[in-house]
Amino acid sequence: LAGAFCIPLYVPYVLTGRWIFGRSLCKLWLVVDYLLCTSSVFNIVLISYDRFLSVTRAVTYRAQQGNIRQAVLKMVLVWVLAFLLYGPAIISWEYISGQSIIPTGECYAEFFYNWYFLMTASTLEFFTPFISVMFFNLSIYLNIQKRTKMRLDVFHEVHNQSFTEEVERSPEAKLSLKCCKWEQKESAETLDLSKSKAQGAASTSSLDAKDLLATSSESSRKPKCCNKKSCKNSASTLCSEKRMKTVSQSTTQRFRLSRDKKVAKSLAIIVGIFGICWAPYTLLMIIRAGCHGQCISEFWYETSFWLLWINSAVNPVLYPLCHSSFRRAFIKLLCPKKLTIQP
Repeated sequence: LAGAFCIPLYVPYVLTGRWIFGRSLCKLWLVVDYLLCTSSVFNIVLISYDRFLSVTRAVTYRAQQGNIRQAVLKMVLVWVLAFLLYGPAIISWEYISGQSIIPTGECYAEFFYNWYFLMTASTLEFFTPFISVMFFNLSIYLNIQKRTKMRLDVFHEVHNQSFTEEVERSPEAKLSLKCCKWEQKESAETLDLSKSKAQGAASTSSLDAKDLLATSSESSRKPKCCNKKSCKNSASTLCSEKRMKTVSQSTTQRFRLSRDKKVAKSLAIIVGIFGICWAPYTLLMIIRAGCHGQCISEFWYETSFWLLWINSAVNPVLYPLCHSSFRRAFIKLLCPKKLTIQP
């Protein structure tokens, strides 16, 4: 929109030094220009806030991710607030003040030299959003650093333990050993029962009793349950499975942390470019209003003014480069037939 409407009307104005399109189109151009630039800033804040929630409150964020109505409401609210910041002032300033201060052949807002209004608007348009975006990104970075440290500590702690400690700590291994002890106890009870039977039969035949006792004694030496070695092998198998599961979980966590770091880096790039493009214009505009245009060269003001439009040109390219989800969204909007649906 800035490239299709704002710049084509501004280029002749810069080259000739005279606005030739009339007062009505001048006001429309000012409203659209201020609206687009301000909404660009507010959208950066909204996207940063969205990333902030996705990292710091992941469970709540994913639960509300399918709420399309809420997402649309936030986007519409951004444009409404952007219009309310400058739009009513551009349209009605001359009617409230009772006269227009813009000379014939010029096109700029009536509040162009009103220092108090510009300072208030700049606070809402640049300083507050910039501080908010810095806060969101710093919170994301610190949260990722904290999670990285905690997860890596757990990862190293698990893998530095010896195999014996893992067997002792494993609930599955304890269950296996407990099962084996229970079976051995059951065999001992069987042995006692066999001995009592042997003693009862001793009155009839002492030879049969000796054979029975020998058989019972032999069965006690070879219980039907798994021996200690097989129990340990079973426990080691369970611990190996547990270790493989831990390694898999650690790999998944590292992948998620790497993804979160990419999000933080991309937001840092967006914030840096936003500050570079907006800070010069905001500062020069406030200074220019304070000294009524006498202390700022026209060249530097024009340069800072074009930086705003450069920011609007860079952002649509910057977002798809930094986020795969933005690339899919742009493809879905512009080329829906080329969008491949993945499971």
